Amino acid sequence: MSRLTHVGSGPYAPPAAARELTALSADGARLHVEVHGPDGAPAVVLAHGWTCSTAFWAAQIRDLSADHRVIAYDQRGHGRTPASPACSTEALADDLEAVLTATLGPGERAVIAGHSMGGMTVMAAATRPAFRAHAAAVLLCSTGSSRLVAESTVLPLRPGRLRTWLTGRILGSRAPLGPVTPLARRILRYGTMGPASAPDMVEACARIVHACPRAVRHSWSHVLDRLDLDDGVRQLRVPVEIVAGADDRLTPPVHARAIAAALPHCVGVTELPGVGHMTPVEAPGQVTRRIRDLAAAHIHAAPAEESA
Repeated sequence: MSRLTHVGSGPYAPPAAARELTALSADGARLHVEVHGPDGAPAVVLAHGWTCSTAFWAAQIRDLSADHRVIAYDQRGHGRTPASPACSTEALADDLEAVLTATLGPGERAVIAGHSMGGMTVMAAATRPAFRAHAAAVLLCSTGSSRLVAESTVLPLRPGRLRTWLTGRILGSRAPLGPVTPLARRILRYGTMGPASAPDMVEACARIVHACPRAVRHSWSHVLDRLDLDDGVRQLRVPVEIVAGADDRLTPPVHARAIAAALPHCVGVTELPGVGHMTPVEAPGQVTRRIRDLAAAHIHAAPAEESA
């Protein structure tokens, strides 16, 4: 992993994986997968969002891997997974299925946490056989199922066609982000983070986002622009908890409320004051705690003789 993709020290420096592997998706795409923590421990699968990478989950991996087996992977074109011409919600679902099949044993169930596009990945995979076989519970962080550009408040304009058009142009821009400068940090903080975000949080997010190739960023922006996963929400049959930042401009809390209303089994919605879109980085303890609680409640340990 390039040094440009993450900070090198502190709580947001990604820990070294116990094991790395490549999962092969349905169309042959090769996905970089990391496994952290002890074998046989309750499993957690982490799916990151648009322009991010496994490094985005550094705080959760560091904490959870003490007593969980944490599986994190890079989405297509992100981190150490090569780019692919196939950019679609179907491809996202294929990839999650491939990761689950490659890392979990028959009948093994895991908590699956998805942030932003990672949450959309979970919704897209809701009816897939591997997802239904392995998902014990789900945590959705700062995500939406449709109308992402129309509901975004990145631009301080009245809702309507003009704001939607301008937002789409900004999010879908081909312009390079360039180096991480003080101005770049301010722009990223305004667009993606809340007023409570500390400088080290902003630095960690900026390094990760700026490392995403602009062609990849542009390609996936079109998928997000056309997103319609409302039916996928209704097909999520496992317990689902939702975390949203009250100051999220990319996926405002209106999305969390709509998803909660449509879910068959919503076990809670939390809106975090002062927090923006980057909830796992901005509120690492709260996100980690919810993953832990879901694992404790919904992953049942095998009998001792079976484990042996």
